[in-house]
Amino acid sequence: MKIIRYEDRSGKIHYAVQRQGAESLRINGDPLQGFEVTSERAVAGKILAPVVPPMIWCIGKNYRQHADEVGMGIEKYPEVFAKGANAVQDPDQPIRIPEKAKSSEIDYEGELVVVIGKPCKDVSREQALDYVAGYTCGNDVSARDWQLRRGATQWCRGKSFDTFAPLGPCLVTKDSLPDPCGLQIQTLVNGRVLQDANTRDMIHDVPALIEFLSQSTTLLPGTVIFTGTPAGVGMAQNPPLWLKEGDEVSVTIERIGTLTNRVCAAMD
Repeated sequence: MKIIRYEDRSGKIHYAVQRQGAESLRINGDPLQGFEVTSERAVAGKILAPVVPPMIWCIGKNYRQHADEVGMGIEKYPEVFAKGANAVQDPDQPIRIPEKAKSSEIDYEGELVVVIGKPCKDVSREQALDYVAGYTCGNDVSARDWQLRRGATQWCRGKSFDTFAPLGPCLVTKDSLPDPCGLQIQTLVNGRVLQDANTRDMIHDVPALIEFLSQSTTLLPGTVIFTGTPAGVGMAQNPPLWLKEGDEVSVTIERIGTLTNRVCAAMD
């Protein structure tokens, strides 16, 4: 099923199950802790990111063609970095260009995102998907100048500005999507397809990533894993295609939906 997190017109936050068509039914409980679907129609004033993550783990260079296009080699182990939880942004809300930490090289990275559903530590590849609550779309927005030249060799700074981790539009539960391999993924900027790949092209697939990240490390419920981006990022275009004010970025993943955000000036 597809679960949305939303704010009603009074400002209260709820969850709901999306039905075919426009109708959604409110649920009692939490998608990560058990819930029941009610017969009450959900009236959403604003769709929110489907989860509030305690931790955002990200994987770099997980599609071979992307590693090739940016001139970086393939490592034996997954390349891991983190984004701050402050970076989460809701569907249809703005990606804001940093003002104080000025950047002129803002890039998009459409990605499949895994949501962990229960405490997960030292799990095997064979057990890994048992710990998944579901999947959503993500955009690993990146300030390339901060990531590659001004971040002292680490990527977190250029990846963690406010609004740099849009998530949504829904959480597709594991029972509706038991195998995340073989999903078509596209990123469009202003309607132009710039990334077009399939999750089967990942170097390290979802079970392998969960096994690796959970080694001696507890992945708490609600933890999200950005699984890497395919080829076609802005920095690899000729000339580079940096996001600017007014651009619209959409990430579409088969069987999940479309996450859309417009790029706006900062409000620092």
